[in-house]
Amino acid sequence: MSQDLFHRIYTCLHVCDVDRKLALTTALAADWEHGQLTLQGGHAPVMPIAEPGRPAQPTLVSALAVAQRKVSSPEGRAALIHSIAHIEFNAINLALDAAYRFRDLPREYYGDWLKVAAEEAYHFTLLRDHLRSMEYDYGSFTAHNGLWEMAVRTAHDPLVRMALVPRVLEARGLDVTPTLIHKLASGGDQQAVKILEIILRDEVGHVRIGNRWYTYLCEQRSIEPVAMFRTLLQEYNAQLRPPFHTEARLAAGFSAEELKTLETFTYSLPLR
Repeated sequence: MSQDLFHRIYTCLHVCDVDRKLALTTALAADWEHGQLTLQGGHAPVMPIAEPGRPAQPTLVSALAVAQRKVSSPEGRAALIHSIAHIEFNAINLALDAAYRFRDLPREYYGDWLKVAAEEAYHFTLLRDHLRSMEYDYGSFTAHNGLWEMAVRTAHDPLVRMALVPRVLEARGLDVTPTLIHKLASGGDQQAVKILEIILRDEVGHVRIGNRWYTYLCEQRSIEPVAMFRTLLQEYNAQLRPPFHTEARLAAGFSAEELKTLETFTYSLPLR
């Protein structure tokens, strides 16, 4: 097996079989942690990835065409859990791409995003196992591809990627997860509640990693971070919707001053 980090990630990104992608992602993070991977392949060309590997199901449709079901029914709860599982599956590819695409960054950057990828794989596994216990599976419902579309739009610059994926899309998950937990608790699905509590805890760390590297890249370029963030939100029409989960966002590295500034953005944004 190759010891070149970038070759290994590229291979993993293109795997379509879910179980193999999960296994390869977990192995990547473990091999990096044990010092078994190198950055020597960083001089090789960075290949565009229009679409990462994914299974034939779920069928991808526009975000507006994804069926909305009430969580008061078993099918509705399964559909909600499926939508979250799809987010986590996409998040594996997003984290891997963040490590593959952007070169000449500190070693810690690559370790951070491999850790995120492995945790997203763990989240997906928890959700898929729960779906199976409900006699559904990943692919039982339709899904949309909005997350990867943002990855393609930000593939040219790590600063833009860090600003718009962890700090916007993933941070949105911090805001809405407490409401999802409440809905699932009201429906009596305590196992789903436990899983979402794990995901919320870990996602705070993922957004913190995005904040860390966004700040680092701004400092490297002598850019004021908050002003640049507002500029990118407008340029990419990356929309925010208050209220924010202030406690989680503060724990994830947003400052109180920045959160106050962001409250002025009253746009809408689909879940992650």
